Amino acid sequence: MHIVLVEPEIPQNTGNIARTCVLTGTTLHLVGHLGFSLEDRYLKRAGLDYWDHLELQRWNNLPEFLAAYPDNRFFLASTHATTRFNEVNYSFDDILIFGSESRGLGSDILNCYPDRLIRIPMRDFGRSLNLSNSAAIILFEAMRQMDYPGLV
Repeated sequence: MHIVLVEPEIPQNTGNIARTCVLTGTTLHLVGHLGFSLEDRYLKRAGLDYWDHLELQRWNNLPEFLAAYPDNRFFLASTHATTRFNEVNYSFDDILIFGSESRGLGSDILNCYPDRLIRIPMRDFGRSLNLSNSAAIILFEAMRQMDYPGLV
């Protein structure tokens, strides 16, 4: 599977997601401007000693990324979606796309793909769950549906 973070802002979240990606065999894609350096000590600390095992790719923008994976299905995580993340039947090559911590994914992106929006149910209070928690919740549901391929 693939996790895509579009303009992540908080290094600890990206580090936690990187660690999750390593332990699940998931590729991590970072898209656009990052709110931190890839050398950031908090990023490195959150990812512990997993960095050498991470399959990481960088992209200038989301259209560039999507053009590189034309045959893969993708899903956009958004609090504006009506489809719950567990109502999707995932497959091994699917892509899970998440926006930045403070802005999420832009309406320009969300409006282009209304049939690909998924959400985690939560109370209508505050903004949303933490980015690294959200990525883990959705990724592990996808893995559960596929009976955790390649995991022990």
